[in-house]
Amino acid sequence: QVQLVESGGGLVQPGGSLRLSCTASTSIFNFKTMAWYRQLPGKQRELVAGINSGGRTNVADSVKGRFTISGDNAKNTIYLQMNSLKSEDTAVYYCWLLLPTGSASWGQGTQVTVSS
Repeated sequence: QVQLVESGGGLVQPGGSLRLSCTASTSIFNFKTMAWYRQLPGKQRELVAGINSGGRTNVADSVKGRFTISGDNAKNTIYLQMNSLKSEDTAVYYCWLLLPTGSASWGQGTQVTVSS
């Protein structure tokens, strides 16, 4: 199973920015889909943004225009650039990968807290 390690979370003031990184333990060149999910306190995990092997991206309406997902195959890493952060973006953010075989992996999560 592919191991995923997230980093870049932390405490930021409203209106600030963070960039999350997710690095896979193996090449992601042939991945089917990679994505960022988040889980707010007391809520179910929700999709934030995804990217497929062709580079096509989709972003949740709640973060559209503020968050951007991108990937770097050479570094086996995807990123989530988060701008204009709001208190309601406070959550644990998880990286997810789906291989063409149907095998899926989750990262351990990274906490993002938006507070003044």
